[in-house]
Amino acid sequence: MLWLAAGAGTLSAQKPVAPSSGRLPLDPAVTVGKLPNGLRYYIRVNHRPEKRAELRLVVNAGSVLEDDDQRGLAHFVEHMAFNGTTRFKKQELVDYLERIGMRFGADLNASTSFDETVYELQVPTDSAHLLDKGIQILEDWARGVTFDTAEVRKERGVVIEEWRLGQGAGSRVLNKQLPVIFRGSRYAERLPIGTKESLETFDRKDLVRFYHDWYRPDLQAVVAVGDFDPKVVERLIRQYFGRIPAAVHAKPRPAYGVPPRDSIAVAIATDPELTQTTASIYLMRQGVPKGTLAEYRRSLVADLYARMLNARLSEITQRPNPPFLAAGAGQSTLARSKEVFSLGELVSDTGLARGFQAVLVEVERVDRHGFTKPELERAKREVLRGYEQAYAERDKTESASLVGEYVENFLTGAPAPGIAYEFDLVKQLVPGVTLEELERYARTWLGSKDRVVLVSAPAKPEVRVPPEQDFIAAFDKAKRTDVAAYNETVSDAPLVSERLARKPIVSETRDTAIGVTRWTLANGARVIVKPTDFKADQVILYGFSPGGTSLAPDSLYTAASFAAQIANVNGLGPFSAVVLEKKLAGIAVQIAPFIATYQEGIRGNASPKDLETLFQLAFLQFQPPRPDDSAFTAFKQNIRAAIANRGASPEAAFGDTVRAVLAQHHPRARPLTQAIVDSLDQAQALAVYRDRFADASDFTFILVGSFTLDAVRPLVETYLANLPAISRTEAPRDVGLTPPTGVVLREVRKGTEPKASVSLTFTGPFEYTREERQAFRVLTDVLTIRFREQLREEQGGTYGVSVSGAPQKIPRPQYSLSVDFGAAPARVDQLVALVFAQIDSIDAKGPTEAELAKVREQIIRGRETELKENGFWLGLLLSAEQNGDEPASLVGTAGVLRQATVERIRDAARKYLRKDNYVLVKLMPEK
Repeated sequence: MLWLAAGAGTLSAQKPVAPSSGRLPLDPAVTVGKLPNGLRYYIRVNHRPEKRAELRLVVNAGSVLEDDDQRGLAHFVEHMAFNGTTRFKKQELVDYLERIGMRFGADLNASTSFDETVYELQVPTDSAHLLDKGIQILEDWARGVTFDTAEVRKERGVVIEEWRLGQGAGSRVLNKQLPVIFRGSRYAERLPIGTKESLETFDRKDLVRFYHDWYRPDLQAVVAVGDFDPKVVERLIRQYFGRIPAAVHAKPRPAYGVPPRDSIAVAIATDPELTQTTASIYLMRQGVPKGTLAEYRRSLVADLYARMLNARLSEITQRPNPPFLAAGAGQSTLARSKEVFSLGELVSDTGLARGFQAVLVEVERVDRHGFTKPELERAKREVLRGYEQAYAERDKTESASLVGEYVENFLTGAPAPGIAYEFDLVKQLVPGVTLEELERYARTWLGSKDRVVLVSAPAKPEVRVPPEQDFIAAFDKAKRTDVAAYNETVSDAPLVSERLARKPIVSETRDTAIGVTRWTLANGARVIVKPTDFKADQVILYGFSPGGTSLAPDSLYTAASFAAQIANVNGLGPFSAVVLEKKLAGIAVQIAPFIATYQEGIRGNASPKDLETLFQLAFLQFQPPRPDDSAFTAFKQNIRAAIANRGASPEAAFGDTVRAVLAQHHPRARPLTQAIVDSLDQAQALAVYRDRFADASDFTFILVGSFTLDAVRPLVETYLANLPAISRTEAPRDVGLTPPTGVVLREVRKGTEPKASVSLTFTGPFEYTREERQAFRVLTDVLTIRFREQLREEQGGTYGVSVSGAPQKIPRPQYSLSVDFGAAPARVDQLVALVFAQIDSIDAKGPTEAELAKVREQIIRGRETELKENGFWLGLLLSAEQNGDEPASLVGTAGVLRQATVERIRDAARKYLRKDNYVLVKLMPEK
């Protein structure tokens, strides 16, 4: 739930049109219809994930349509749709969906923005009854919300807590900037969350009036994408939505605009709790009709322009003493009627004027000299490669990724021709884009007089914020600046210059039950490979070795903590990070090293087409890291600026306190400070990196995705088998990061807003068996349901409760289970007491059979989709390897779930929720 988007006959989809046509067609795989009452529907068969349907009710109405006495009620209506409808009284809707294995938030959600409200629902389709019920739920949302008086009262508290959760420096800055951005527009005063006064005082009839006025079929659409029979879904939509009467004397749905301005407006906001200094430039113009060929071509030109400009801006940040820490540009939509090209930068506290001018100068450099042909060719390769990957995944695309296109098509007319059509179109259009066309595109924006400058900075003496006139004058100053043409450095050298002889695999075993093959290499490294067909264009590589920062002495802990990041920003082999990025343009590959507390390794992914590049980059990660004084200096400067004002944030102070208390103020858990950053030494960090990646003999590499054994075998034998090995034996060291025992209470007083946060953490030893891990998971899931029902739905005391935690085996078997929520300061103690009361109930009686049934079904339903995900298999194989489990034993859930009885979970609660051993930290306002 976001604050800002937080005739009766079937209309057959058009056949693909030639690129010279005016409008783009709709994907022929989509059935589009319109009922006599005005409701539209989109139906698309898609089999990923199997046995699931993504359903959406789209309402073309949001907060901008609220009357003055309805501020926040578009969003409130959305909440009430989950609190009582014609078919589901009060909380029965959420209860039903949890019983069929769906999770609140993940599979059941909604969002309200300025212009629309979208309800999201995923349901299983292996039963006709479940799909039927899903469509009925959408109908209930469309016209059957009951607005029970008692439920409105309870939900008032929940929405106020959602409002409270968003309060802070960010909201205070937004409240100063929105009236400038949306000057003269209704958007300036219709933030979807509303105002606290309105939420506290509105009358139920005002809520019902908004629903009656705007929830009507001519403003609604149903989108259904999934593994189902489309004729059945169409019949259900006609059956349930066709009986909704058309609106009589319907209020016109106005299209609100944002009036243009003919001068530069500046909004400067400072706040004592802000942690960063930023500036943004909005170049604005009226929106153009969506869905046309011309608009589609413009979007491609915009993409190319932004890619090239962003590459230049990124390159600047890697120089010593850069004028900005980060900067970026791009085209987007501001409300429906306004387009914006934005330029933004993050700067140091003293660098506002310099950073702002530097971004404008880079734009001026492009305007005056243009881009180079190599830049344009790289950008074209990247765009084409992205569409090529999407086309390769056309039969493997998740339904959740498709529904958004049809939602936008209904709301704004945005094109949804399907990836096959788009890929053909892009292959025709992109090669023809010229440097001159890019220059014309840029000038349409740079010539706009409708401009807004937004500045935000911490309110403290050392932060110097120039006056408004200086920002306005900066535009003319950039025009007068002597700007040289861009000059770049590239390399044609191969990634791996040395000739590597293949070293044959020395042993091979296969687990046919789960399709996993294990190889041992001549250098001692182990490789676990699982070919899959879940994604057509995805291969994931993960390599790890025991050790991590735990093996570094305390004197080198800081260097060890940053070693992988420094090696990464310095580049690979003879290539700087900037040159390497250009070299990899149009190649679908990502890889980075890591050094965690108890292990080091690499994480990467690639398209099967670029698999050799992934292995080459993996090989280079194990070569001596390259020193780069300029990159290292820029890295330290960026970190210094990032943490300069961290202490001003109440949330940061709260998080630091929680971590410090749980680690008993261990030196390795201390917050990052300027002194720590200043002590960082490049030579020490790279020495640690060399040591951690000097020996591949104790590395295990896991490869999952779209490949064949015959395809990866030569790559493994060439690149992984040639990694250095010195055959040392290592194990992680227990550095003494242990939680406290007994009851520890802390209170942090920070912040000016009337908001509080609570973190309650239970810790202790753990018997690391699969059965015990499953009981622990079931317990956390039961607590999630119980706390949501009691603290949120019954008490209206919080927007949400997070229950998280997991057992770990290294360096010793132990667990941590945390309960976190936000609330009004005056209600904190009451809600904490309620948490403990629920724990007492589970300690005494265990969970209810109904709660256990929900959790079992959710785990089983979750596993149905997980088994077709590369990421799940990577995690399963990694966990099995690290913990000594047989991978095949971790696949099924039914056996261990049968052991998760009421008594077993009650015993787990007694063991893991001990009231004589926990840490409770509260964040309260200063006053």
